[in-house]
Amino acid sequence: MKVDKTSVNSELFKTHQTYSIAEVLAAGGATAFGIKSGKNNETIIAALQKTPAEPFTEEEWIELLRELDATK
Repeated sequence: MKVDKTSVNSELFKTHQTYSIAEVLAAGGATAFGIKSGKNNETIIAALQKTPAEPFTEEEWIELLRELDATK
């Protein structure tokens, strides 16, 4: 897959390659682009399933809401 050098943003994405919309469309759309770049829905779904469903515990939510209320 040819990479357009103008689509690489070295300031913001030092560890990640970025691609332009034109590059994605030229690959055949988002799904085809993902397949060609080695990404697929199954690996993304598996990674999401490994993460906790709730980012915070009940106690953390209570504390966060208390802090939010105090700083209004």
